[in-house]
Amino acid sequence: MPVLVIGASGFVGSALLDVFGAEAVGTYCERPRPGLRQLDMRDARAVAKLVSEIAPSWILIPAAQPHVDWCEEHESESRDVNVHGPAAVAGVAREMGARVLFFSTDYVFDGREGPYDESAKPAPINVYGKHKLEAEERLLDSNPRNLVVRICGVYGYERPPKNFVMTLIERLRAGEQVRVPSDQWGTPTYVRDIARAAKTLVERDAAGVWHVAGPDFLPRYDFARRVCAEFGLNEAQVYSVPSSRLGQRAKRPAYAGLRAHRAEAVGVSCRNVADGLKALAGEMAQEIAQRGTTVEKP
Repeated sequence: MPVLVIGASGFVGSALLDVFGAEAVGTYCERPRPGLRQLDMRDARAVAKLVSEIAPSWILIPAAQPHVDWCEEHESESRDVNVHGPAAVAGVAREMGARVLFFSTDYVFDGREGPYDESAKPAPINVYGKHKLEAEERLLDSNPRNLVVRICGVYGYERPPKNFVMTLIERLRAGEQVRVPSDQWGTPTYVRDIARAAKTLVERDAAGVWHVAGPDFLPRYDFARRVCAEFGLNEAQVYSVPSSRLGQRAKRPAYAGLRAHRAEAVGVSCRNVADGLKALAGEMAQEIAQRGTTVEKP
């Protein structure tokens, strides 16, 4: 069953490519990577040409502009990537008989009563969340058999480090002091669990909106402390501060996060924080060994 992964050079996209293996064809937009095809998903003609060549049963879209503050200040550009791009892909997929799996976010909620299940009514409070919700709606309007997978607090091995955990580890090891919000709650999720969950949902012919997330609901500061404990880092370098002191352009939902009971009921689950961080430590150790680099043991 061939699948097309749009945005396979990114964090989630790379994990998807690994999980789907030989049956997956991946693309990049601006960050070349060996073995990937160049594609701008906003270009419907280019998408149609590639889909016609590959004839995928599913098109997976982890590609996005995920920088929340940037989106807040560049609303038009955000809409172009986060809404128009997926909508263009959905239109091509409908015409060519493929289905789409679109990755969304807990930021479609206002963060007043999280964690949220699929029955909760979205109410985004920032541009990024609004655009992801609009994209969800357009994908499902295009074909109700399309699949929306909402995810939250994604972490895992990544070079260069961009996700919260990898960035925190690098900064603390460099001796920096790091401010972490005390009032932003979520459900941290290991990226490889997300990829495996996506494959299972595709194989199960799932449709509509599904939540995929880890089972632990906690503030980001507590999550940072768990990272310190697992990797032997100095917790004293981490400072708990309210979001109001971080100077973030976009509002963040305070009590966001996702409940994934629907997915768990069909055998799709993600590791808790303790097990996810241990898996990450193992992945990092393996990567270091493969590169033949000697570093301090986590």
